[in-house]
Amino acid sequence: MTDDDAEILAAARAGFLAEAQEMLRLYEQSLLVLENAPDDPEQLNAAFRAAHTIKGGAGMFGFDAVVAFTHVAETLLDALRDGRRAMDGDCMDALLQSRDQIETLLARIDDGGEGEGDNPDGLLPPAAQQLVERLQALMGQAPAARAPVVAPAAETAAPAPVANQRWHLSLRFGHDALRNGLDPLAFLRYLAQLGAISGVRLMHEDIPALDALDAEACHLWLELQFDGARSRAELEAVFEFALEDADIQLLEPGSTPAQFEALVERRCGMDAGLRERLYGVWRELGVQFELIETLLTPPDESAQAVTLPRIERRHEGEVHERGPDRRSGEGERRNGGRDRRAGDDTRFVRVRADKLDTLIDLIGELVIAGSGAQMVAHRLADDAAVEASARVMGLMQSTRDAALGLRMVPVGETFARFHRVVRDVAKQLGKELELEVLGGDTEMDKSMVDALADPLMHLVRNSLDHGLELPDEREAAGKPRQGRLRLTAQHEAGHIVIEVRDDGRGLNRERIVAKATERGLIAADAVLGDAEVWQLIFLPGFSTAEQVTDLSGRGVGMDVVKRNIESLRGQIQLLSEAGQGTCTRIRLPLTLAMIDGFLTQVADTFFVLPLAVVSECIEVPREALRGGDRALGTFDLRGEIVPWLDLARFYGMPVEAERRRSLVVVRQGQSRIGLLVDRLHGEHQTVIKPLGGLFRHLKALAGSTILGSGEVALVLDVNGLTESARLEAAQSGAKR
Repeated sequence: MTDDDAEILAAARAGFLAEAQEMLRLYEQSLLVLENAPDDPEQLNAAFRAAHTIKGGAGMFGFDAVVAFTHVAETLLDALRDGRRAMDGDCMDALLQSRDQIETLLARIDDGGEGEGDNPDGLLPPAAQQLVERLQALMGQAPAARAPVVAPAAETAAPAPVANQRWHLSLRFGHDALRNGLDPLAFLRYLAQLGAISGVRLMHEDIPALDALDAEACHLWLELQFDGARSRAELEAVFEFALEDADIQLLEPGSTPAQFEALVERRCGMDAGLRERLYGVWRELGVQFELIETLLTPPDESAQAVTLPRIERRHEGEVHERGPDRRSGEGERRNGGRDRRAGDDTRFVRVRADKLDTLIDLIGELVIAGSGAQMVAHRLADDAAVEASARVMGLMQSTRDAALGLRMVPVGETFARFHRVVRDVAKQLGKELELEVLGGDTEMDKSMVDALADPLMHLVRNSLDHGLELPDEREAAGKPRQGRLRLTAQHEAGHIVIEVRDDGRGLNRERIVAKATERGLIAADAVLGDAEVWQLIFLPGFSTAEQVTDLSGRGVGMDVVKRNIESLRGQIQLLSEAGQGTCTRIRLPLTLAMIDGFLTQVADTFFVLPLAVVSECIEVPREALRGGDRALGTFDLRGEIVPWLDLARFYGMPVEAERRRSLVVVRQGQSRIGLLVDRLHGEHQTVIKPLGGLFRHLKALAGSTILGSGEVALVLDVNGLTESARLEAAQSGAKR
């Protein structure tokens, strides 16, 4: 194998593993829906298709353990579809565990633990073997000693094969099969796992002369004999992925001369020479001599024509038989040479995440360079240069938005995984509950979605373990026995707000305060509001659990959750009411890379605010002018009392009394705050750069950016400013 071939094979293998993960997600999702709607055939078919796709892809790459195990799960699903087995709790548990086991087997492949030709003892791993026996028991089968990885168990109610056991297969791949990514050898390798290929011959009549040969075109026509006690459905399933690019004909054991003659007519038409060649190949393969002689006898014109069954793809992904609707002679191009890649699937392209990150970084540098060019154009006072730079900046902004859009994915992909978590944990804890997901189509940056998965998982587990009561407790409290857990996501003023809300017992204020006092975190006579009490939960090691469980109680987690959220420039807030439930609200920016900013200046330092949170700019109110050396206070904004914060005094910078200053009103959620600055520079496209470790101690800063002039501007964290203002106000009140 050449280096190029190895690279192509590695890329195809990576593509299969990525697709398999998507199929596993669909498999699990369909089963979870099916658990609440057991009579839904679409979900059952979807789960079967997902398992079958994984098995077929694994077979093409020679991943025998995945094929063998998935075949058993697929057989159980087929029994459910046919009504030979009814869905129940045991069946659902086993199928969901089969999903986890398939993922484990795939992980071995991804880690290099299994490849083609591996596992020479032909046995499944012990954990997989135990689950195979459980799946077989659910189908009423006696468990085998240990399941060989290359011999999937036959289906429970498969049609009994005839005594001969020898099938004749005629495979004619279309000219575009190779271009569309098919590997004919992989199908033969998969077929060999189901039995024995006792003979194969190549029909080379379609192969053109060397000077007319197209290296990317497929001219493969195979006639072969297959020995194995398999049903038609099993053999058709082998070639399901090739149906659009190949003409597959299966003649079962004991087929009549008329059926073979129909195959000759389909393959050769009236070409006598080609017929003779095909008869010769069949003789070499061992087709019964009497049958060949019968075919060579001139046909009786009064005999009724026989049509061959042809494999077609059902709408829901199954296979069935249908009469031929066209000849597949030389030069056949399905649908006028249609390329399978020209369908809807071409709208999706898999791109490595690091390539997208590089693109975003380059566009960020382009934005900075464009800002510098625009400043030079204004300095030169050249109208043509100003107009040209403005046009370029407009195009760069569109390019920036399009590039950022490439990394935006629905947050529902993260929410979907919690259906399984909720089901398993609720069953473990003996609780009844319903999971409700709202706003799953809300989009945010892919990197943030990935980083958000673990914090959300911890919050969901906390709600299940600590928040929601047992059914009897809920009933005694006048609540429905079934609890409710709700995950919601929505956009709000340039941010995404995610909530985890339950209708459980709520937080126990007295217990939290007592625990904090016991650990010396607060004074015994401290007077705290609810919001301050709830924030104690986020302290490292803080826990009110009376006993340690598999899910919680070790005092590890909530501080990590808060730290992870804040690392994403986000904010986490707890709301709770005794007996009514708890809501954890997370507010995050839509992206971590670039934002539309509003540039301001305080003394010699530039500050950038996210444009989405800027509400208005006004003159400094009288209350702030009379503030003296204070860094914060309140003022009247059209009848509403709003706090103000002087950025110069807040960061310890000099204040020029004679300079005319401005106040920028920013909105964060439902609250507003006014920020005192020296100068307003207007809108500015901001590429956010992380702050170095030396500046981590600075309060309320989300990062930095480089201006077109080469100067550095600091990006303000409005969440941090609001929280810092609240804390300083509380400290000032305590001093007074």
